[in-house]
Amino acid sequence: MCGIVGVVGQVPVNQTLYDALLLLQHRGQDAAGIVTQQDGKFFMHKAKGMVRDVFRTRNMRALPGSSGLGQVRYPTAGNADSEQEAQPFYTNAPFGVVLVHNGNLTNAQALRQELLAGDHRHINTDSDSEVLLGVLAHELAQATRGGELGPEQAFAAVAAVHRRLRGSYAVVAHIAGRGMLVFRDPFGIRPLGFGHGAGGAVMAASESVALEGTGHVFERDLAPGEALFVTLDGTVHARQCAERPSLSPCIFEFVYLARPDSVLDGISVYQARLNLGQTLAKRVISTVPPSEIDTVIPIPESSRPSANELARMLGKPYREGFVKNRYVGRTFIMPGQAVRKRSVRQKLGVIASEFAGRNVLLVDDSIVRGTTSQEIVQMAREAGARKVYLASAAPPVRHPNVYGIDMPTREELVAHGRSVEEVRQIIGADALIYQDVQAMKQAVASVNPRVTRFDASCFDGVYVTGDISEGDLARLNAERPRVSAVSDGAD
Repeated sequence: MCGIVGVVGQVPVNQTLYDALLLLQHRGQDAAGIVTQQDGKFFMHKAKGMVRDVFRTRNMRALPGSSGLGQVRYPTAGNADSEQEAQPFYTNAPFGVVLVHNGNLTNAQALRQELLAGDHRHINTDSDSEVLLGVLAHELAQATRGGELGPEQAFAAVAAVHRRLRGSYAVVAHIAGRGMLVFRDPFGIRPLGFGHGAGGAVMAASESVALEGTGHVFERDLAPGEALFVTLDGTVHARQCAERPSLSPCIFEFVYLARPDSVLDGISVYQARLNLGQTLAKRVISTVPPSEIDTVIPIPESSRPSANELARMLGKPYREGFVKNRYVGRTFIMPGQAVRKRSVRQKLGVIASEFAGRNVLLVDDSIVRGTTSQEIVQMAREAGARKVYLASAAPPVRHPNVYGIDMPTREELVAHGRSVEEVRQIIGADALIYQDVQAMKQAVASVNPRVTRFDASCFDGVYVTGDISEGDLARLNAERPRVSAVSDGAD
């Protein structure tokens, strides 16, 4: 999971890109980068860290130009400690191309070999995004064959890219002096939309909030397999470039990853989470009599809409029992369990009066590795709770994710190979209630009935691309981000 943005405008875009990345910061906190373009030249600054730390006034002044792109990085492949693997990536031929990518290529290893042996392109990092750039650059060269680049050639290149790539990818690229190329994988697993701003500016971004928060009007999501070519005067050309596109967005975007004020593929994230609370309430009632619950307390932040709706359905008070320290990052996307575990009590403070002498129902968006849940249940008991029930707005996470979420090994998943009762004992709750898989899909799909299929592979083990074997899972596990703080993970 990363956040990407690209802009073609008529005025300097460095501040716009910076503001958009701030709005996408929840999607990645490991590194950030911006490239701008002026007079056919690219200007880049990228580094590890949060957006506000990576970009200082001197860096912004060194990013001139009226078009550009940016990314906030959350590593899912390669070396998380490497400054070189911060995006954007650049190659000088053909034309000069810069690129940002959100997703995960499942055939990156094979593509590296193809690029070296057949395309004669060198890949200098372990990042699958640089592999993607190499494939795109080769196909742009093939499509133009020494001639000029226009929409037709760009779309031919994307069609060839679709034929070679496997996995998930939402991409924004700039081609020096020509324009911006935006495309989405044939299954639409990772989100990507675009819109217009003042003076004919065109922006593409991972989430609608990045457009709306920077004064742009969101127009629509890219269809799966679709590509846009935006010329430097702001003219938008669109083309379906995949042979058999099929929309299957990642359902974990709606459960946890995206901001609640975003709309992805016509689905309000906030409404989806309200619906998840409604269906979860039915599961709670079948497990714990409402008379045994005194209050409903969310584990901030993503679970709040679901917890609020669940409390309403149960007729129980909704209370804020945890206070989040907003200056500590999202623990789920921190690389390495040692860092995650240390940050739990730094991130959450307890309002003891909301727990003392009460039977509390804690609501979380999901339970992945279980370590954070175990810690939070213990915090509630220490605050004086008589009984602590835990409800998850998502089903048990039992399977690796290969499309860009850092949960790739079965061994790290607390629910893999265990019954709900066994997980409950590990976490230490008095009762554990999970969402049902089919109910989750129906709750999210009901917001936009035109979306009939989701990638829910980490819950149901069904990989929508249809090409993931046990051998692939073992290989992708070996390609996980290498980090300095390595342990068993946390939520």
